Amino acid sequence: MHIAIRRFTDPIKKEKDMLRSKCIAWPATIGVLIVLGLSNPLEGQVGQSGGLVNPDLASEKELLALPHMNATMVKSIMEQRPFSSISDFHALLSKYLNKEQVAEVYGKAFVQLNLNTAAESEILLIPGVGKRMLHEFQEYRPYKSLAQFRKEIGKYVDQKEVARLEQYVFVPINLNTSVDEDILTIPGMGKRMLREFKEYRPYKNIEQFRKEIGKYVDKKEVARLERYVTLN
Repeated sequence: MHIAIRRFTDPIKKEKDMLRSKCIAWPATIGVLIVLGLSNPLEGQVGQSGGLVNPDLASEKELLALPHMNATMVKSIMEQRPFSSISDFHALLSKYLNKEQVAEVYGKAFVQLNLNTAAESEILLIPGVGKRMLHEFQEYRPYKSLAQFRKEIGKYVDQKEVARLEQYVFVPINLNTSVDEDILTIPGMGKRMLREFKEYRPYKNIEQFRKEIGKYVDKKEVARLERYVTLN
């Protein structure tokens, strides 16, 4: 006759084994989460427009829709762009509009500023920015990312205002180290040009960038793209 023998399981030992397995599993799980977190896109370096028009890329129809704009002004903008800075755009507008009218235009369209190099006079052209906020913009230079800008300026204004201000600025994107998501924040950048940007890495100097990217777009477009990049 066969007698079945039931193995006795110590409940305390079983509980210890379960805890031990969890202790082993959790570090592995955390490791996976860390890896996934590191692989997530970094913060974009160019502020999202939120509806702010880019004068360098806007269509004729978009430009005509701006406050106080007329056909003559639009023609001048399209002939002179890309603008190397907001100062150049400001000089053009000032030929046709008074100070108050120019300020209205800047509420709808702007040439984004390099957070690390923009002059005081340029920062003060951002609607709603006064001497106090100018000081805060400059205090935290050099900016490494827009995440830093959001954090520091967020000490003084709410998130909605930070998002509004962000539209007007950018932090230069490193040609050799920036991830795809950062590069794609450059206005007008697409997958094809992203591929060309990366193909010629490592860039030794900005002249190399001009030469290689100049194979695909004209000098004006190279100059426009160059505003957003750095090798530092």
